[in-house]
Amino acid sequence: MNNKNLKYYIETWGCQMNEEDSEKLSGMLKRIGYELTDSRESASIIIFNTCCVRENAENKVFGNLGQLKKLKEKNPDLIIAICGCMMQQKGMADKVLNMFPFVDIIFGTHNAYKFPEYLNRVIQDGVQVKEILNKEEGIVEGIPVDRKSDTKAYVTIMYGCNNFCTYCIVPYVRGRERSRKPEDIEKEVKDLVAEGYKEVTLLGQNVNSYGKGLEEELSFADLLRRLNEIEGIERIRFMTSHPKDLNMDVIKAIKECDKLCEQIHLPVQSGSTKILKDMNRHYDREYYINLIKDIKREIPNVGITTDIIIGFPGETEEDFKDTLELVKEVEYDSAFTFIYSRRQYTPADRMENQIEDEIKHRRFNELVETVNSIVKEKNKTLEGKKLEILVEGPSKNDDSKLTGRSRSGKLVNFPGDKSLVGKLVDVKIIKSKGFSLEGEIVK
Repeated sequence: MNNKNLKYYIETWGCQMNEEDSEKLSGMLKRIGYELTDSRESASIIIFNTCCVRENAENKVFGNLGQLKKLKEKNPDLIIAICGCMMQQKGMADKVLNMFPFVDIIFGTHNAYKFPEYLNRVIQDGVQVKEILNKEEGIVEGIPVDRKSDTKAYVTIMYGCNNFCTYCIVPYVRGRERSRKPEDIEKEVKDLVAEGYKEVTLLGQNVNSYGKGLEEELSFADLLRRLNEIEGIERIRFMTSHPKDLNMDVIKAIKECDKLCEQIHLPVQSGSTKILKDMNRHYDREYYINLIKDIKREIPNVGITTDIIIGFPGETEEDFKDTLELVKEVEYDSAFTFIYSRRQYTPADRMENQIEDEIKHRRFNELVETVNSIVKEKNKTLEGKKLEILVEGPSKNDDSKLTGRSRSGKLVNFPGDKSLVGKLVDVKIIKSKGFSLEGEIVK
């Protein structure tokens, strides 16, 4: 293979954890001399970083792999790699190789840091590499990261999940909960500050479980307070929180720490106590609503977002009504809404009373309409108010404007000079456009 003009293309499906994994793959490739390209046709390496939380994500991967066959025939030196959660599923790697034998490298979530080694074996020895580790290894520090943004960054604080919700495949593909050492997290944040970053989002499948596996006793609230003391960082966010583990210590930390943003992503999944029990969520409707009340009492102007699954096995019209009523009572700032997708090897896949697609889609559409109506009404109340915005860059829909988010997570577009990127500015909201806000800088 020609060592000049080596380029890589990477496509990512799934959550923020997958996005950060791709930033690390990108960082490793840049360290050994590759350049990023947004064109598959010009790439020396194509990487698909996959998700398996929903069937639709898997179908997209298969469809995209099929499209690569002609590229491989045209360029036999092209290296195709598949990784991520989908590959971690039992038998999936062999299935991919049977369907798409032109794939060169397959690896899972536990050994992504070995990618340069696998790449070298393919190039030097001309072999096909498949390595899926069935058990998580220790946490590997020092992996180079190629951040997508120059202003804000993801920082993973823990890996894995111990909750085993009956619909979810994450514990099977991400492994058990493991926490990074606090000093390693602090060093990463300080390094980001030195590079000019203003905001970090702490990541974990359940950040409230932080501390598992550490020699010293340290809670998530303790970690938040330690990070809040780092000079130069302007904002700290985190996701995702499991309602059963979000305690008053964390709520108080958000209230008392000036750098912690007033935003909490708190997946409810269902408003029905019966369905929550079947989901193995370890809380009921009343507990969740009381938790929301505690949050709103302690943190005025907090932004609360959520995840909701529609059509879980056994969900009745009454269960669905409970979800709608909860959404109306909480008044979320936004919600990620999903139609239940059966995942092999999960308990829910074996449950009786699977819901018909027609019913799922009807309920889903009603839920989305309800959520959107609430979001638009809440955004309308912000007209005329002043919000502190971290300027992230040009607006995606209008290059003449800048875009950024408030501390509570509201997306705001406004006129301004690009020299303001990375700075905090006060913006007066002049118009709500439904899901985003228009404003003008207050001088």
